[in-house]
This record gives sequence, structure tokens and C-alpha cells, in this order.
Amino acid sequence: QVQLVESGGGLVQPGGSLRLSCAASGSIFSINTMGWYRQAPGKQRELVATIPRRGIANYADSVKGRFTVSRDDAKKMLYLQMNSLKPEDTAVYYCNADVSTTRWINPRGFWGQGTQVTVSS
Repeated sequence: QVQLVESGGGLVQPGGSLRLSCAASGSIFSINTMGWYRQAPGKQRELVATIPRRGIANYADSVKGRFTVSRDDAKKMLYLQMNSLKPEDTAVYYCNADVSTTRWINPRGFWGQGTQVTVSS
């Protein structure tokens, strides 16, 4: 089994910053693409940013220039640095990872339980 645990959410004023973390653990052989998604009340879950094991990160247009995704494969960690936060960034943020649990099994996606980010004055 694979577990993804997010942390770092909270309440922040507009213009502020937060750093989200996601720790992966369990039966992990390798982790391919990792990413952050978010879901605001009454809306569908949407992509925020993804980062492959090798290559260039991809961002939603709404967060480009403000958010930075990074990963530490040695620690099995994923991060999201969020700057210049806006009220419309308020959502539950979810970590996602494509994980192979053994050398012979194709990767499949796993989700964390989410962490709340609220941007309000």
C-alpha cells in the first residue's frame, strides 16, 4: 500500500505565502509524475502543477509565476511553494503520485487526503 500525506495548509492573508509538503511512504519501487491538484467548494478538482521524475514542471495558467512545484526523490517528498496568494486560491489541495509498487507493475495514481488552504483577510 502507498500513503501520501499532505501538510502545510492553513489560513493566510491575500498576498501571503504558504509551502505545502507531501510525504510518500509504503510499498514504493519508483515514483513517476507527481502533482498538486485542488478543489474549491462547488467546483471540480483541477490541476495546479505536475512535475515528472525528469523534465519540466507544468502549471495551470492561474498559478504560473506564483507557485513553484519541486520534489526530493531521495526523501520521497513533493512540495508546492505558493506566493502572492489570492482568495481564489482557497481550496483543498491534494497530492497525487504515479507509483510503481514493484518492478513488474505499471504505475498507478495515488491520492493524499488533502490539506485546506484558505486565503482571506
